This record gives sequence, C-alpha cells and structure tokens, in this order.
Amino acid sequence: MSAKLQQLEELLRPVVEGMGYDYWGIEFRSQGRHSTLRVFIDNVESGISVEDCEKVSRQISGVMDVEDPIQTEYTLEVSSPGMDRPLFRLEQYQAYVGHKVELRLRMAFEGRRKFLGLIKGVEGEDVVIVVDDHEYLLPFESIERANIVPVFE
Repeated sequence: MSAKLQQLEELLRPVVEGMGYDYWGIEFRSQGRHSTLRVFIDNVESGISVEDCEKVSRQISGVMDVEDPIQTEYTLEVSSPGMDRPLFRLEQYQAYVGHKVELRLRMAFEGRRKFLGLIKGVEGEDVVIVVDDHEYLLPFESIERANIVPVFE
C-alpha cells in the first residue's frame, strides 16, 4: 500500500467505523488534474443504501476539508463494494475462499499478469489461487487489483 493510501485509510477508517459501517477499502486514482477518491463501505446485516453512502460522504467531506490530505482537486465517491467487490486485505481473501477471483499483478509472474481462478486460501503473506488445475502462490504485495467474480447459477 502506498504511503498516500495508508495516510488516507488511517484518516477515513475511523470515520466510517464510527458511523457504524464496515470499512471495506479505499482507492485513489490520480489522472493529471482529475483524481478520484473512492471509499467502499459495507454493512453485513442490512447492506448499503444510497442514503448510507450520502451520510458517509458528507462526513468524509468534512474531515477531508479540515485535514486537507489531497492537495489537488478530486472527486469523492462513497460506494458499496458490490457483488464484484474489490479485495484490499489478506483477511478479505481468506473470507472469500472458494470464490472466483480476477486479479492483476504489478509485474508478470510466470509470463502473465492477469489471473482468473478460485481462491484456495492464504498462506502467510501469499494468496493461493487455482487456475485450470494449477495452483499459484502469489505474494499479496505483488497484487495490483483483485475483484470477486459473481457467479449466477
């Protein structure tokens, strides 16, 4: 995790959890003068509504205005992680063992950066996924992005 993301998470996680929501994760995409700060919230019991996102967004906006950790213009988005939820922490991979995941690595591993397979587990700091009967042990730090792939029966 970059220093900027860690700073933002340390600032915003207590805000989200203090409002009674589960903090799922954060993304910050800087594209020139157009940056986006996306905060994912969840609530296992009742799910997340648009009103929940609005409440959290107002609270986060206030904190961001006071603390001012992002010096450029940005758009704030507060969202549910959804069915194709991104995975940010090892505990999230462990919670989704047996689910299909699509992930992209920062650098190629065995000639590829993209993997689509089942999460088998977590071993230390590595994520174990199975792709076409082949098991891969991928270092968590090498994963750039990962999302659960919804399966509809």
